[in-house]
Amino acid sequence: MRTSAARTPRSALLTAVLAAVVTIGAIGAVFLLRPRPEPSSGVSEPAAGPVAPVVTCGDGPCRPLAESMVDGTPVVLLTDPTGGSARLRVGPEPGTVFELAIAQLGVRLDRNSLRCVDGAAPTCLVRGDVGDDGTAAYGELLVGSGGVWRDPLKPYYSDAGTLSLYDVTADGRPDVIVVRHDCADAASGSPQCEAAPVLAEVYDLTGKPVGCTRRFTAPSDLRGWPDIRLTRADLRACP
Repeated sequence: MRTSAARTPRSALLTAVLAAVVTIGAIGAVFLLRPRPEPSSGVSEPAAGPVAPVVTCGDGPCRPLAESMVDGTPVVLLTDPTGGSARLRVGPEPGTVFELAIAQLGVRLDRNSLRCVDGAAPTCLVRGDVGDDGTAAYGELLVGSGGVWRDPLKPYYSDAGTLSLYDVTADGRPDVIVVRHDCADAASGSPQCEAAPVLAEVYDLTGKPVGCTRRFTAPSDLRGWPDIRLTRADLRACP
């Protein structure tokens, strides 16, 4: 007797075909309903900018005490709460930060301690009083040239408490005016020296002496005091 292969019932085949169709349809629906990325506008999200480092003065962060704008550049005097440590920041944050040597000389800095002057050599003078009566002062310069600033590291000292910037020589660059007592025979700070007449001594930005004025009874007798205004004609050889 010949044996033939068993045939699959027609109903079973129909069930299998329907199951395959349903499966393919489900896969297609998932594909069509999945989230699609938004079309690119060609503009990328801005990257987060760098965080400016914290500038410290002494044992903590510096605080701004005074600021000025010179030659389009912001300049900020930074100190600690006691004024025992100080820095000067030039340019937008983080800028270039200079540590000020005069802060170690016991000066008292305040909102009027920063003076800046535009010109061929933009210059800033930081000055602070010393002593209980504030009759003496130290000053420190920062000078710009071609967008680069430098600290000549030459503190200026006035035993009469007056330091200022002015273009005395009319060359487009400010000069440093230091008022001091003319007391060659007495020690600076002594009662004899403090009673002596005063004169203004002028330095260029390299620290080279330019000349001195005649003697005056008090600093307030100098033209423009406390921001003294001198001309080359006011100067003579220093005693």
